[in-house]
Amino acid sequence: MNTKYIGFESPGVTVDLVIFTVNEDQLKVMLVRRAESPFDGFWSLPGGFLKIGESLDAAAHRVLCEKSGVDDVYMEQLYTFGEPKRDPRSRVITVAYIALIPWQHLPQPESTKVTDLTWLPVDHLPKLAFDHKEIINYAVSRLRAKVSYSNIVYGLMPKQFRLSELQSMYECIINDKLDKRNFRKRMLATGLLKETGKKDHAGAHRPAMLYQFKSKEIVFF
Repeated sequence: MNTKYIGFESPGVTVDLVIFTVNEDQLKVMLVRRAESPFDGFWSLPGGFLKIGESLDAAAHRVLCEKSGVDDVYMEQLYTFGEPKRDPRSRVITVAYIALIPWQHLPQPESTKVTDLTWLPVDHLPKLAFDHKEIINYAVSRLRAKVSYSNIVYGLMPKQFRLSELQSMYECIINDKLDKRNFRKRMLATGLLKETGKKDHAGAHRPAMLYQFKSKEIVFF
């Protein structure tokens, strides 16, 4: 046995997921209610301890599947949070991830049968367990910055959409209004969108061209 590290404390490692969606024109985050101490009864981010032999990405996907019921969505590693006293039980380091899920892809997201899970607007959160408010604030800042120079918003959009729907999505994320003409011009100039050849005839509005993203990979512009 290698005794080199005997006597050194081994901190716990967890993954926490900041799972975003947009519903009712609001950017929302998934929260779960804790059923044990510490912070019994508090809302928190979905997460869990890393298993022996499990990679960080695998742990994040496991938690995502368990809590959202979906797997094939955009997810990226956000940041590592390791303040010594962030967990009152012991030294625990967490690696946070961002995941983006279109509201329409969630399996019965408004089910009243699920009492330990909720979706709340990022700007109106209750008191949260651990440092999860800090983690969410960091994730929101990252997302709002990244939509300005990448196509990350595709992770929240349906497969086909009107440009007006895309603009509405941007406005929900950045929590601000955008000029319609400038937005349309800028998005088409990025070369990230393509016309589907179909038009949306639903509703009272004039039929509008439907677009989709050319790539499901992150592209910077």
